[in-house]
Amino acid sequence: MKRTMMALLSLVLMMSLFALYGCPKKTEVVSAPEEPKKAEQAPAKSADEIAAEKAAAEKRAADAAAAEKAREAAAKAAAGLQSIYFDFDKSFIRDDAKSVMKANAEYLKANPNVKVRIEGNCDERGTIEYNQALGQRRAAAAKKYLTDMGVSAKRISLISYGKEKPVCTQSTEDCWQKNRRDDLIAAE
Repeated sequence: MKRTMMALLSLVLMMSLFALYGCPKKTEVVSAPEEPKKAEQAPAKSADEIAAEKAAAEKRAADAAAAEKAREAAAKAAAGLQSIYFDFDKSFIRDDAKSVMKANAEYLKANPNVKVRIEGNCDERGTIEYNQALGQRRAAAAKKYLTDMGVSAKRISLISYGKEKPVCTQSTEDCWQKNRRDDLIAAE
């Protein structure tokens, strides 16, 4: 009986080995991440080329700004309205600006369909908030002058740009004087 058990056990063991040997083996799957395809890179630009491109872009921007200012100046001249200028940190109409404001008032009275937008501007000195308020006071002073001369207040709108629309960007007194102004823009 012992022999039969051993024979049976041997048989089971042999069958198990054949079964295991016949089973497909697990293959080890190794997935390496794909390397991203490198896009063809343009050749690196030298510092001189970058500086030249930057200078060209700045020149284009300056030319566009100058052209815009020239168009605005031409429109104002065609409309017969002129800008007035202010002293540092002041919002009252100067004596030299009163004749300009009289001419502006005469033009507006002669052209009753023309409306005007008074844009208050300041130089770069001072905070944004302070210059916004000062530009508003300057525009309001010009509006009061025009209404005192007989122009209807309904035809006048105000806006303050503070120091956001300079006509000159140098930090000199001559440049700052050009930026302390009210621009009168005609609108139909």
